[in-house]
Amino acid sequence: MNTHFDYIIAGGGAAGLSLVYHLDLAGLGDRRVLLIDQVRKEQNDRTWCFWETEPGPFEAVVAKRWPYLWFHGDTGSRRLAIAPYTYKLIQGGDFYRFMDDHLAQRPTVTRLHGRVEALREDPDGGMHVQVDGQIFHGRWGFNSIATLAPTPPGHSAWLQHFKGWVIRTDSPVFDPEAATFMDFRVEQGDDVRFVYVLPYDTHTALIEDTYFSPGVLPQEVYDAGLRHYIREWLGVEHYAIEHVEYGVIPMTDAPFSMRLSPHIMNIGTAGGMTKASTGYTFQRIQRQSQRIVRQLCATEQPFYTDLGVSRHALMDSVLLNVLDNRRERGKTFFQQLFRRNQAQRVLRFLDEESTLLDELSLMGTVNIPAFMAASFDVMSRRAMALLVGWA
Repeated sequence: MNTHFDYIIAGGGAAGLSLVYHLDLAGLGDRRVLLIDQVRKEQNDRTWCFWETEPGPFEAVVAKRWPYLWFHGDTGSRRLAIAPYTYKLIQGGDFYRFMDDHLAQRPTVTRLHGRVEALREDPDGGMHVQVDGQIFHGRWGFNSIATLAPTPPGHSAWLQHFKGWVIRTDSPVFDPEAATFMDFRVEQGDDVRFVYVLPYDTHTALIEDTYFSPGVLPQEVYDAGLRHYIREWLGVEHYAIEHVEYGVIPMTDAPFSMRLSPHIMNIGTAGGMTKASTGYTFQRIQRQSQRIVRQLCATEQPFYTDLGVSRHALMDSVLLNVLDNRRERGKTFFQQLFRRNQAQRVLRFLDEESTLLDELSLMGTVNIPAFMAASFDVMSRRAMALLVGWA
């Protein structure tokens, strides 16, 4: 096997596979790529949802699209028309099969299954990776293998954790034109908890019991929540469970380093592409991949520059601070956001495509004293952390 490559990608999930695909779309398909993952991904192990106004790069594997979203809360239910947006779902198994077929036509891509033991700089430039004791060299390395690190002072760390069942009912139950984006009618406890429902047809849907909290729960808690929701809120007593999925997504505003070393770049969740306030990742991965390949085409190096402090990242920090300090219930925040604003404006905001005018309008519809206190707290903690670091 060749041991020298142009690009080495550690991790063959959404981030690693998306980067390979965008390299091809940008005309860089002749570059020698080593794609490493511990095991071959074949199972339908996860579901990615997102919204967009135009066909995306993976439109061929979108399993379901919805032009409407349901939002349920204490103050009632709303069926929201979201045009020009469409809410979309990609199943992990379909995505992996699509990329398997695509990469089978790419002789310049080598796939390797094994454990990444080290990613390091080479003393004479470039980098190398050690996989099960074997060394491979590359001009540039991309790491999507995320590791948990202690949360630094002044930052928050929550988890989005969920369990979902794909169920099939005997009678027609679901609205196939509308996905349930959030249903807050379920018991909250001390966490932020909601259910979302993704109907494939009138008889079949993925139902996810979802929590935002500092820690995960025993599996039987999710199971009990799903059973209760299906019985009490869907009115369904008899159904078959066709598929089960479980996941944990980090929700943290802790800083992520894009540059792991001079020739190694963090991508995906490892590179901070999971949105701290919602856990959405897939579309952010696509944007990062596009920025990387633009840099490679223009400068032959992958690192791009973010100018200034992102106001969206700051607002994520403020929301996590609100939740951390119980200044406002997450349920109340999201209900106010969707009840008092157009759905399109909220989706632009959550997708970080909102204007400053959008954000001022949105912030005027939530608990202003709670968010002002959280903003002051976030800025004070960050300033104190900087002062301690300089001392």
